[in-house]
Order: sequence, then C-alpha cells, then structure tokens
Amino acid sequence: MKKMSIEELYDYLCSPQFLDEKSGNIFYNYYIYQYPASEEYMIRQQIQEFKKKLERPTNFVNALELDLFRVFCDYLRNEKFGETSLLEDTFEGDKTHPDLVTEELTAEANSDNFISFVSDKIEEHMATNDGYNKPYVFIHGIGKMFPYMRTNVFLTRYEKYNDPSRYRIILFYPGHQEGNSFSLFDTLEDAHTYRAILLVNK
Repeated sequence: MKKMSIEELYDYLCSPQFLDEKSGNIFYNYYIYQYPASEEYMIRQQIQEFKKKLERPTNFVNALELDLFRVFCDYLRNEKFGETSLLEDTFEGDKTHPDLVTEELTAEANSDNFISFVSDKIEEHMATNDGYNKPYVFIHGIGKMFPYMRTNVFLTRYEKYNDPSRYRIILFYPGHQEGNSFSLFDTLEDAHTYRAILLVNK
C-alpha cells in the first residue's frame, strides 16, 4: 500500500463511486487521510480548496468542514457555568493549577454532551435544503485536541450518532500508522483507531 498524495485524494473524492454515499461499506463510514504533521498548514488550505472545487457544477457537492478544536471552543462557549460560559470559567479560573484545567477540558471533550454537539452540527448541515449533494464530512483539528481527546475515543463515542447510509466522515490525521495503532504527530502513540478505513493507494 502507498500513501495517497493530496491530489490523488481529491481525485478519489470526485470519483463517481466514492461520491455515491450508498456505495462501499454500509457499516463503516470513517475514512482517515494521514499526512506529516509538518504539512498541517498546507492541509488546512487544501481542505478549503477541496470544498470550493467540490461545489462546482461538475460535482455539485457541499462538504461540511469541521475544525474539531473550533467546534470544541464553540461548545464551551455555549455551555454555561452559572452566569459564565465553560470557556470563560476554565481559562479565567485558577491559573495556578494548570493540571486542573487539563482535567476539566479532558472531561468535557470526552463527554456525551460534546459529541452530541458535534452531531447537531452535522445534522444541521445535512438538513439544509440547498440542492447540493452532501456525501462528506471533513474533520480536522485532531492534533489541536491533544491531549484532551484521542482520535479513537472520538470515533467510538460518535458511533451512536453515526449514520453510514447518509454520509462519509473523512478525518485528516497528522501522523502515521504503526501496526494496529496510530502515531499522532509521528511521535505520540494514539491507540487503535476504531473502525476506520485508511485512505491509501492499493
């Protein structure tokens, strides 16, 4: 197997077979594209380019793009702790105990409330009547979620909201695979990635 280039990934996303959300594996709709962490900024730009190109009349696809860390910050802003948001409470609280901040953020990132918040974003996109096909959800920002949430935990917890018959989740992962595990930033063990199909050239 050989790693896909970013150009090959775009061609694959545009292929008629992959654009048909009803084709392929009806149980697994998690796909992972791995790339070196040093290419993070370029990948973010490419995701935006993918969105623009896929919206053209040749494809007529409206792909949802989610920066998971930005979504997490939105979630914290929306969750109230008394009269302040969780975001304000967490970052403006006792700055002398950074470990407590990490614990609080980890608990929230791994909570069902946050996963439900992500699901609501996806459902809102899918329900928009704009005439476009919506076979893809692009998720990135996984690296920025470390150490609060690991990739396999997110995919596992999202499973109960997932609907493989309606869309595919393309997760952009800054790292590489080592056996049955992934290595975040090419240095940190990220455990086994749950039920995900690696996007490679066979």
